[in-house]
Amino acid sequence: MKFSCNQQSLSKALNIVSKAVTSRTTIPILKGIRLVVDNNNILKLSASDLDLSIETQLEINAEEPGSIVVSAKLFSDIIRKLPNEDIQITKAEGNSIIIKCLASEFTIVGQPADEFPNISEINEEKKFSIEKDILKDMIKKTSFAASIDESKGIIIGVMIEMEEDSLNMVALDGFRMAITRKAMKNEEKKKIIISARILNEINKIMIENEDNQDVDIVLEDKKALFLIGETKIALRLLEGDFIKYKDILPKEHQCKLTINRAELLNSIERASLLAKEGKNNLIKMSIFRDKLIITSRSEEGTVKEEVFIDKDGTDLDIGFNSKYILDVLKVVNDEEIIMEFNTSVSPCLMKPVEGNAFEYLVLPVRISSN
Repeated sequence: MKFSCNQQSLSKALNIVSKAVTSRTTIPILKGIRLVVDNNNILKLSASDLDLSIETQLEINAEEPGSIVVSAKLFSDIIRKLPNEDIQITKAEGNSIIIKCLASEFTIVGQPADEFPNISEINEEKKFSIEKDILKDMIKKTSFAASIDESKGIIIGVMIEMEEDSLNMVALDGFRMAITRKAMKNEEKKKIIISARILNEINKIMIENEDNQDVDIVLEDKKALFLIGETKIALRLLEGDFIKYKDILPKEHQCKLTINRAELLNSIERASLLAKEGKNNLIKMSIFRDKLIITSRSEEGTVKEEVFIDKDGTDLDIGFNSKYILDVLKVVNDEEIIMEFNTSVSPCLMKPVEGNAFEYLVLPVRISSN
């Protein structure tokens, strides 16, 4: 194996596949990246943690085909720190490679490529496409609400639901729930669950990918494949039944607010400066006539914020973990949103003024009466 390529191009490709490398594995070869050079001046790079596999490719000047697995961290660190010039990489005796760039020369030990797990084949004919910006937006608006506790099972994932006229994503962690929808014609109804961690890695790859091509997705019963430009991402789906989220959504409300999103965001951010971690980042919302009064207190002081609202229904006092409300306000772009309440101990529903592009359910925190 012998080839040369640009340092920046190789570094960018390594950054993509490195997202599938895990340091937690007991299988040494999974800490590596497989390099394969063919006779068509293409270098394929791949990495896998068995749940997530990523493969990408770039054009090179190939002199000899071949393959090897190199340490992901060491190889990436070396390439990243070399100057932005052409790099020559040659496979040497005993599964090692020589890396040359201007006055620098490294020799590092690798492993045989035939011991690297093959990325499972998925039938790419049965695929559908989605605009990259739409997919990025849907992931951003839901993945933050999935549980980060691995012991919580299925709710560490985001459910992707294909209905006849809609593509939906749903995530929840027991304290809040996020739903986003996009009108889309689907040939078949299907539900899959993908780890939120993996979806966030896919989002990073889409952000780094500069072209605006649609993303192709292939869904099977236990696997999925995302095709983003020259990059293939194969992943294992989470197995199990997701919560029947439609049953959780409130069917009625006692109090409905229409409120400026940016004003609410800024007021809660200021109020949360005095909301201590030990008190669940507690803020109190008092809905009174045409105002939403937000207060918070700690040993260090108190704060009071007022936001004008358009209200329909009863007055109400309710408490929230400010982080959960802020997480929603930061991913939504609408100028105004609707907040619906029932009682001080029932969830708040946040949604757009028109349509059903998103819905967020946030559980309250009990507040003392004094």
